[in-house]
Amino acid sequence: MTGTFSSVNTALSALRFQRVALDVAGNNIANSSTTGYVRRTVVGASVEPSQPALWSRYDGYGDGVAVGEVRRNVDPLLDSRVRRESAGLSFLQTSATVLQRLDDGIGEPGPNGVSAAMTGLNNAWQDLALNPGGEAARQQVISRAETLAQALRAQVSNVTGEESDQRHHLVDLVGEINDTAADLASLNKQILAADVNGSDTATLRDQRDALALQLAEKAGAVTTVRSDGMFDVSIAGVSVVSGRQSATLSIATGVTPTAAADGNPITFEVDMGGTVTALPTALTGELGAVYTLLSDTLPAYRTGLDQVAMDFADAVNAQHALGFDLAGNAGGAFFSYDPLNAASTLAVALSGSADVAAASVTGGTLDGGNADLLSSTGTAGEDYQRLVNGFGSQVAAIERQRSNQAALAASVQGSWEQQAGVNLDEETVNLVTAQRAYEAAARLMTAVDEMLDVLINRTGIVGR
Repeated sequence: MTGTFSSVNTALSALRFQRVALDVAGNNIANSSTTGYVRRTVVGASVEPSQPALWSRYDGYGDGVAVGEVRRNVDPLLDSRVRRESAGLSFLQTSATVLQRLDDGIGEPGPNGVSAAMTGLNNAWQDLALNPGGEAARQQVISRAETLAQALRAQVSNVTGEESDQRHHLVDLVGEINDTAADLASLNKQILAADVNGSDTATLRDQRDALALQLAEKAGAVTTVRSDGMFDVSIAGVSVVSGRQSATLSIATGVTPTAAADGNPITFEVDMGGTVTALPTALTGELGAVYTLLSDTLPAYRTGLDQVAMDFADAVNAQHALGFDLAGNAGGAFFSYDPLNAASTLAVALSGSADVAAASVTGGTLDGGNADLLSSTGTAGEDYQRLVNGFGSQVAAIERQRSNQAALAASVQGSWEQQAGVNLDEETVNLVTAQRAYEAAARLMTAVDEMLDVLINRTGIVGR
């Protein structure tokens, strides 16, 4: 049989449960703007009736309520999708930011770009063809040629400066990845110990989820959940976190610890407890973007500029050698450059304006035939335009991909917010519900107290 005081226990369990519900709702509201916080929900469980003796029969109607669990509203599949889409977005955002910055530095079309400088030089050659003996026309050719060389050097400087910045970025990024991986492994250990002790691990799990997302954004890391609840994390299939142990990612070749280029291709390696594994370069996330920029995109554009400068200088030098200067001497090289770094070393090789070989014949006759031919020598203008157009198309393509990926990531993030985010309206309803239930449980306790007062203090009293 149920005891006389069973109703007191039922009311007490309700008070305790609703107090927890109030605390959880209040905690949700307090953390509504906390980054990475996952909404908690109290799950109630009816208390199982106790059987006091083997042959006894339970004649009660419930023994109250208990807190079954305080649940974090997470969906592992949705968490995995958020990490994956965030990694893709991080790759595209990093790439788009750098390429757009470089595109702005190219300055095409514009009055200060290489294309305008080429046009200016061609116009100067035409002016010289009309006045081959004029000192001003000759000096203008040299000045415009130096302007073109400076424009090419400025572009190369922008590219090499960006490469230097990205090498520093890469060194810092690798350090951040190692720190994040170590922190995640430490949280794995803390959560496992807290679970054994029966402590609340919700906040620790929030922090671990945030670190897993950071690793996905930084390196495209993939997270898997073990049977014991710990996270394993891998980058390009290579483990960087295994339970309570974290690995060390390092740049094996290509970039020195001081962020200088060593002339070799960029490679990475992962050291997990003394076992060193080469990291595949099929990377995503911020790390993949920086690797692609340093290994492919930026060197390819710099090589294209070198080729344009080399072809242009060779074509001008070849035609210039066919002409004659003011003294009737055969023209020499108009431009000089280092074949290994043509665009950054391009310079006018003449010692003075009298050395400009504008004439096509010698023997004292002044004419501008060679200057006229020099105004349309080679295909450098078209080659440069193709290089810039190709780069611009690459920038536009990356920006389109980034926009599409941002929309997809926002959609997935919105689904995550619906699942795990705090809705203040909903929490207010939960708060009021718990408040009213607590008041009802308190009223039940009062009613039982009054009943017991009658039973204990007034039973058997006969009025006189």
